[in-house]
Amino acid sequence: MALIGVMMASLPGCASYKPVPPAFHAVLNQPYRLDSGDILRVTVFEQEGLTNAYPVDKGGYIAFPLVGSVPARGRTTQQLEQALADQLRGGYLRDPDVTVQIDQYRPFFIMGEVTTGGQYTYVPGMTVQKAIAIAGGFTARAEQESVDITRQVGERILTGRVLTSDPIVPGDTLYIRERWL
Repeated sequence: MALIGVMMASLPGCASYKPVPPAFHAVLNQPYRLDSGDILRVTVFEQEGLTNAYPVDKGGYIAFPLVGSVPARGRTTQQLEQALADQLRGGYLRDPDVTVQIDQYRPFFIMGEVTTGGQYTYVPGMTVQKAIAIAGGFTARAEQESVDITRQVGERILTGRVLTSDPIVPGDTLYIRERWL
């Protein structure tokens, strides 16, 4: 009887999990922001020596020939194109034509009640369900209705509980909880 009382007292805590803040899902409709772990394909028209794949390092910079370290973290690909063109124009090329594309997105992470947790390559359009499939599927003890995602939104780190049909973004950390019943 005491066990039932303890279980009933703990139920309100389960039901009161706060919904995700609006900023958590708003990031899905905003332009993609570069960060550490992204690999960029930079093309400088008629400059084969500058055209290459460049990783965004842990400090948020790309090491670009002629101009050195260029900040990439928090920028869109268009903003980085402009920054690179401006720096190349400053004494290196007369009118550089620069394009930046994402060659490989930074990974996402998954842990908890999945067969093989760890770090995996993000693919555009990925949902929680697809991420779980990549990690080998749910374990027998997994809560399969919703998962917790920790995501960086601007300067803030937010955690929210979402359905398995929700999309994920590069850099997300998914936690698959254990079910209680």
